[in-house]
Amino acid sequence: MVVPIQRVAIVGGTHGGELTGVFLAKKFQQFPLKIQRNHVETITLLANEKAITMGTRYIDTDLNRAFNPQDLANPQLMNYEQSIAKNIARRIQQEKIDFIIDLHSTTANMGLTIILHNSHPYLLHLAAYLTQINPNVKVLQHPPDYNGSCLINLVELGITIEVGAIANGLLDAQLFQETEYLIHAILDYIAADKQGKPPIASENLTFYRIQKKVDYPRNKQGEIQAMIHPQLQFKDYKPLYPGNPMFITFDGKEIFYVGDSTAYPVFINEAAYYEKGIAMYLTQKEKYCF
Repeated sequence: MVVPIQRVAIVGGTHGGELTGVFLAKKFQQFPLKIQRNHVETITLLANEKAITMGTRYIDTDLNRAFNPQDLANPQLMNYEQSIAKNIARRIQQEKIDFIIDLHSTTANMGLTIILHNSHPYLLHLAAYLTQINPNVKVLQHPPDYNGSCLINLVELGITIEVGAIANGLLDAQLFQETEYLIHAILDYIAADKQGKPPIASENLTFYRIQKKVDYPRNKQGEIQAMIHPQLQFKDYKPLYPGNPMFITFDGKEIFYVGDSTAYPVFINEAAYYEKGIAMYLTQKEKYCF
């Protein structure tokens, strides 16, 4: 399907310690011709430069939770990241960006994951193409009622690339190269589609739709009382069956999954999610046929 995408933004450093995106954005700034395609202009953006310099996820608040339209319109919200969010939103609008590629990394074993924030047919076809050229790519989909406050929500069309497992503040050459290849594949698809010659993609797409978030077991004071079970650690996208262990307490008691059906957990034990009360997300494996 032909979508008239004119301008693309590649964003790195939405979280300052996620260096894959930071250094890819810097590379593309140094070699801008690498990301230009016929009839499609691509810009790069380092989102949270102060956090990048400090090597931290954020300074005052999570930038990738600061793009709710109501918050952007609220002049009272002016801490460091809230101010940046307003500036980024203004720039995306002024520069008439049609498509955003937001680059992230995770301490969870997510491999190469692309996250879709809506079910636009263009994004589904693009995702099918990306999984076809690289079977290691996983597709994560937010639920239909998702009303997020992430940077990617500034445009209708966009993809979050999430890669891991990798510790914050580190670079991994293989993940760096695989992410770069994925970016080039996205840009190639956009350019080809704009010329009315989209690459042939698979007739179906397997993806994982987020169903719910699961917190760590906690006491009345909110203190964590259990860890991710060793049998579940690093098992992102693997089936979790009712009765399988999920957590283990500090004194060795196992806590089991009591759902009614098989789930596929993702973002298992993500370091940055401890403060958000998220031990993992449970997803449902689905297939979309074109």
